[in-house]
Amino acid sequence: MLIKQIIDVYNLVDSSDITGEKVAEYLKSIRDTEIEVHTISGEEGSTDFIRIKIKGKNGKSEGGNAPTLGVLGRLGGIGARPERLGIVSDGDGALVALSVAAKLLDMQNKGDFLNGDIIVSTHICPDAPTQPHEPVPFMGSPVDMQVVNEEEVRGDFDAVLSIDTTKGNRIINYNGFAISPTVKEGYILKVSDDLLDLMEITTGQLPKVFALSEQDITPYGNDLYHLNSILQPATATEAPVVGVAITTETVVPGCATGASHPSVLEACGRFVVEVAKAYGKGKINFYDKIEYEKILQKYGSMKKFQTLGD
Repeated sequence: MLIKQIIDVYNLVDSSDITGEKVAEYLKSIRDTEIEVHTISGEEGSTDFIRIKIKGKNGKSEGGNAPTLGVLGRLGGIGARPERLGIVSDGDGALVALSVAAKLLDMQNKGDFLNGDIIVSTHICPDAPTQPHEPVPFMGSPVDMQVVNEEEVRGDFDAVLSIDTTKGNRIINYNGFAISPTVKEGYILKVSDDLLDLMEITTGQLPKVFALSEQDITPYGNDLYHLNSILQPATATEAPVVGVAITTETVVPGCATGASHPSVLEACGRFVVEVAKAYGKGKINFYDKIEYEKILQKYGSMKKFQTLGD
């Protein structure tokens, strides 16, 4: 269970003066681990990027060969002050990612070490801007999206889970969380059966998958429509990326407050922890490597879709 971690992280970041350093202090109070925090400024403000490395017993950081999983908390900001007071719906991805980090550190205190390294990355901004979008307003980001992408996927990832609030649409209308097909180097691949199995186990329900268009996996700034930024990390890495979308039945603006549901966040975090356990042991795959090579042989590279295009 991650209920305690969800509540603790929520209460921590529900503040007008929350910073990346305060989040780092909280995590290190659980267990000392490698954490980087630095501030990046943009035209509309600044944000603190935080990167937490949780070493596995056979992880690359210890000279081992277990694969490394990236867990990204995607968001524009934790808050939208002064326009909105409190945590906004858009902050759910960061809440889950940080709660996962807290849980994994607590597990280590109790003697349970994962096999592979886990790198959790997100950013902390209590006063992010908002921007117009249909059908509901988006949360903006104080820094350029390309900077966010490059910062979050910096490092030697073998696979990435990108957690993001995905409530402002009519593509997936379900109160819970859903995953995307695997995206790799411009290709939208088949949904991972292994991840579907873990969703069924952790939720006790049939798994939910949300649809993607090719536009959704292209970089922001190309004047094309995007569902949201959940697959933006796939534009900046060769690793396979799966979006983990926190969803609702109704259309909820990213800048709405009072819209975070603890039970949903806990279930999503529990799923991510189970993926982390299995991935480091080589028990699950994000995509079929043999079939992917066959696709490349038949159709060639799709890396152009990781760029802004012509």
